[in-house]
Amino acid sequence: MRRTALAALCFAAAASVSLTGCLPGEEKADSEPKGPFAGQTGGEIADQAVKATSNASSLRMKGDIKDDGSRVGLDMALDRKGECAGTMSANGQGRADLVKTGDTLYMKYDEKFLRAQSDGASKEETDGVVAMLAGKWTKMSATGSDAKDIASFCDLDTVLADFQDVNSDATRGRTTTVDGTPAIVLHEKDGKDTYTLYVATEGKPYLLKVVSKSAEDPGTVTFGDFDTPVPAEKPAGKVMDLNEMGG
Repeated sequence: MRRTALAALCFAAAASVSLTGCLPGEEKADSEPKGPFAGQTGGEIADQAVKATSNASSLRMKGDIKDDGSRVGLDMALDRKGECAGTMSANGQGRADLVKTGDTLYMKYDEKFLRAQSDGASKEETDGVVAMLAGKWTKMSATGSDAKDIASFCDLDTVLADFQDVNSDATRGRTTTVDGTPAIVLHEKDGKDTYTLYVATEGKPYLLKVVSKSAEDPGTVTFGDFDTPVPAEKPAGKVMDLNEMGG
């Protein structure tokens, strides 16, 4: 079966990555492509974008993923060494900061995030967790059962594992910009699902954004800061060791 460029972008990191947002209207493809990528089809451009993005040593990913029925929002810089730094949220409730460097995962949660994750716990138990953890950096082994799923989002090799053997039939659209970077818009269809891809037209043809319109998982994910060092540094000050606490 033909794999669309977006299918390759629905990468896995412990679970399938889904995208969220809304899709602009379809654009007519140029009969005689001019301008950026002159003479190339949309499919050829999409394939180049997947190749360039898959060769990046690091990148920043912003968007939502579906994990165990929840929407997890991510704004994460990550690299091929498994280092990462960024933020996450669950169903838009609260925020958790995270850093993975070496074999250690550091996380800091705000009160709203902790309370949103306390389903089934009593008010007394939830208040205790909030008092202990809210606004404080914690650490745990990145290979432990409580951390490995989150830590897997930090591994760029895992995230980009499906960036291969793409044979796209995307059609060309207009030119635009994504966060100030000139880009060309591409359109793809996979059954009833439609996708819009934005590919950089200057420098390497990196994939800058994917917008999905799907009955199950509509949405948007963006990519940037390609080949930029990830600011994954151990938090300063006191850090609670959850492994020592049995957490």
